Amino acid sequence: MVYVFVLVDKPEHAELRQRVRPEHKAYLAAVAKRIAFAGPLTHDDGVTMIGSLLAIDFDTRDAAHAWLANEPFTRAGLYARTEVHAFVNLWPQKAGFPPAAA
Repeated sequence: MVYVFVLVDKPEHAELRQRVRPEHKAYLAAVAKRIAFAGPLTHDDGVTMIGSLLAIDFDTRDAAHAWLANEPFTRAGLYARTEVHAFVNLWPQKAGFPPAAA
């Protein structure tokens, strides 16, 4: 089952996000083959990060929560709010994805 993680940063925590980001990306890399999509939530400027949106396949909700508990941003105390929802993708993606490398 794919679980969607809606993770919103605490205000004024941009420095913490940038400092821990390499660990976060390495942690994501360990489950890369199970990621449906992942990326930062941003302000309307498209640059200022305010959270994360992840969709990752896990066998169980407990496994998804265990993964989140060990996620580097979680351990660093970055998030003000976290939500985990089961997700069924019924629409083929056409927009919002980076172009394929040539």
